[in-house]
Amino acid sequence: MTSLSATLPSPASAGTPDFAGVKARQKAAWSSGDYAVVGTTLQIVGESLCEAIDLRAGERVLDVAAGNGNATLAAARRWCEVCSTDYVPALLERGRERAAAERLHAIDFREADAEALPFADGTFDVVLSTFGCMFAPNPRRVAAELLRVVRPGGRIGLANWTPEGFIGQMFRTIGRHVAPPAGVESPALWGQRGRIAELFEAQAARIVAETRVFTFRYRSPEHFLEVFRGYYGPVLKAFAALDAAGGQQALAADLLALVERFNRADDGTVVVPSDYLEIVVTRA
Repeated sequence: MTSLSATLPSPASAGTPDFAGVKARQKAAWSSGDYAVVGTTLQIVGESLCEAIDLRAGERVLDVAAGNGNATLAAARRWCEVCSTDYVPALLERGRERAAAERLHAIDFREADAEALPFADGTFDVVLSTFGCMFAPNPRRVAAELLRVVRPGGRIGLANWTPEGFIGQMFRTIGRHVAPPAGVESPALWGQRGRIAELFEAQAARIVAETRVFTFRYRSPEHFLEVFRGYYGPVLKAFAALDAAGGQQALAADLLALVERFNRADDGTVVVPSDYLEIVVTRA
C-alpha cells in the first residue's frame, strides 16, 4: 500500500465560501465550449481506472461528474450496470451518443450534482470519477457523498490531476491571470496522497494511490492552445474574462511557454506527459 502520510498546506480560511455561487459559475464554464472534444482524448484513463479497481461483470457502478463518459463506457464494456451522472446535460448527451454508437445499453444517464447525489446509502458496488469530482467546490461534501452511496466493502476509484503535473501547472498559470474563487481550495489538492487520506481514511479499510501519466498529443503547441481555448470550459472562460489586447495575449504566451516546458517532442508536435493520481479506496 502506498503511504498516505504526506502533509498539506492548510486550506484557505476567509469565512465560509459562497459554494452555491462558485458552483453556478463552474457549471457555466463546463457548459461552455465542448469539453467532449478534449474529454474523448482521455479515454485510456477510464480504462486504466477500471482495471485498477478490478471491476467484475454485473457490478453496480456509479460514474460521478462523468463528463462525456470515459469511465462510464469503460465500465459498461466490462458488463457492469452503470449510472453515469453529471450536472451538465450536454455532456451527458455526448455520453449517450457514444454509448449508442458502441451499443452499450446497460447505462442510465442522469443529471446529478456530485455534492448531492440522488441515491440511497450503499446503492453501488463501485463509484468512479475521472478528473471530475475533484473540481467540485466543496471537497469534504463530495467525499462524504461518494462514501455514502457505495456499499460497505465497495470501492471508490478516482483519477485526479496532481499539482505538480502539467494540468495542475496549467491551472496555476491561469490563476496568475484570473483570480480563483476566494476561500475555495485548489482542485489539484485531490492529486495529493495526504489530501485523499484526510477525505477518506476515516471510513476506509484500505487506500492505494499510485502516480500515473497521461500524455497529451497535439499537432503543435498552437494546436493545443486552439483546442483548449475553444473547447475546454475553464480555459475558454479565462480568456473571456481578459481584455483582448493585453490580457489574452499574455495568458496565451504563458500557456504556450508551459507547453514548451513540458513538451518532450522535438519534431514540432506536442507530446506532453501530465501526472495524475490513480486512487482506489475500499470502504470499511
